[in-house]
Order: sequence, then structure tokens, then C-alpha cells
Amino acid sequence: MDGIHDMGGMHGFGRVEREADEPAFHHEWEKRVFGMSLQAADSVGFVDDHLRRSIERIAPDVYLTSSYYELWLRSMEAIFEEKGIMTDADIERRIEEIKHGSTHG
Repeated sequence: MDGIHDMGGMHGFGRVEREADEPAFHHEWEKRVFGMSLQAADSVGFVDDHLRRSIERIAPDVYLTSSYYELWLRSMEAIFEEKGIMTDADIERRIEEIKHGSTHG
């Protein structure tokens, strides 16, 4: 592979800075994305390779400006669309419902 996601060993990006006692999740929403991926993998039927394949399709500018779990979320959204489970409009509508406190879906 020779894409933006395959940068291992490339020079010019500076040192990888690790936090002391770095938590597994920096934000609550990251926990939810992780949990959603486990649930979706079981109920929708995808594996790590599907997530990886979708992540590899993310545009370079988006890839470089997205966090680790943002990439997971974008990947799941792409899989849901690909499998006909949710459209982009469905996803946007659900985001707005969550922003406004609705738990209905």
C-alpha cells in the first residue's frame, strides 16, 4: 500500500509524543465509538479488515486531521452506507437528534 494511511517510518512528521499514563480514551465519545464498533461488528457483520479498508479510503486531508476514533467512526459510517443500513442523510439526522437531546432513532 502506498497511501496516506501507510506512513510508518516516514520522516518529517516529528517525534511521536506519548502522554505519561495515557488513558485508553481521551473523551467520552471515544468510548461510545469503541462500543459501537464492537456492537456493529457483531450485528452488522464486519471485521477489522472492513474498518481498515474503509479507513484507507478516507481522503488524505481528512485522514491527517482526524483523531484515531474519528477514523473508526468515519469508517463505520462508510460501512453502514455501503451495506444500505444508513444513508448519509440518516447519519446527519441522527447527529442532529443527539445534539438536541433526542434518544429516539
